[in-house]
Amino acid sequence: MAEPVRPERILVAKVGLDGHDRGVKVVARILRDAGYEVVYTGLFQTPDTVAAAAVDEDVDAIGLSMLSGAHLTLAPLVVERVRARGVDIPVVVGGIVPDPDIAALLAAGVAAVLTPGATADEVVATMRRVLAGTESSEAAVQDSDA
Repeated sequence: MAEPVRPERILVAKVGLDGHDRGVKVVARILRDAGYEVVYTGLFQTPDTVAAAAVDEDVDAIGLSMLSGAHLTLAPLVVERVRARGVDIPVVVGGIVPDPDIAALLAAGVAAVLTPGATADEVVATMRRVLAGTESSEAAVQDSDA
């Protein structure tokens, strides 16, 4: 008898002092409804707590919701802290990210960036590409205005 296949696990987190969690909860539900197992860490996490939770929970990807404007500081720190723990878990950033900042996030190791207006289908498709290892900077931004 074959062993049951574990669903892919995604950790979603709010890093820093951003207290707006409605969007991340919607994304968590979208991912759950698409068949992923979702771990939500809650508000006011640090890069270290996100990295520790990602390793402890054995997740396949990390989704960061960033609305506070601290994405250029905090997202690269999450990538760094995860890699410092000896794992390479892809990090996807979603939220308010100005176009000029997207390239910097991708250069810092972020796997993909989702901007306001991304549909549920775009969120799921982006996560599937990231988990399959086929995400590229050309496909990194999902925006309904594009």
